[in-house]
Amino acid sequence: MTTQSSLLGQRLLLLGMILFMIGLLTGFVSGTFENPRMGLSAHLEGLMNGTFLAVLGLFWHRLALGAKASLAAFWLVVYAAYANWLGVLLGGIWGAGASMMPIAAKGLIGTPIQEGIIAFLLISISLAMVAGVGMIIWGLWKAPKAA
Repeated sequence: MTTQSSLLGQRLLLLGMILFMIGLLTGFVSGTFENPRMGLSAHLEGLMNGTFLAVLGLFWHRLALGAKASLAAFWLVVYAAYANWLGVLLGGIWGAGASMMPIAAKGLIGTPIQEGIIAFLLISISLAMVAGVGMIIWGLWKAPKAA
């Protein structure tokens, strides 16, 4: 019988590899962006966050979290990983993001709507990732110790 935990672990592996592939593909086009430096950052975000999700999938079944907490942690880290890539990607394509990422954006400022979208994504991913990883650490802390 398959448990929710092992199903979420499988999903994390799949979603991680999909994001890793998206990161690879982003690398092919990042030089064509309004801000190629931010495009390179999006490429790296896809690779790193995809790897992160895949690694989580490998040990997700070991977390001592209830069904609701496990599902919440799952969605928090998945959202954060994908939104991180998207926020940086949009900044590169639009030539925007200086309000949130002044070094990577090289001073390029988009429209108020563009800057608002980027700010929302980056602020929300920060909160989601800290909460999700905190829950994962708690689940590992409380997991039965191997003999």
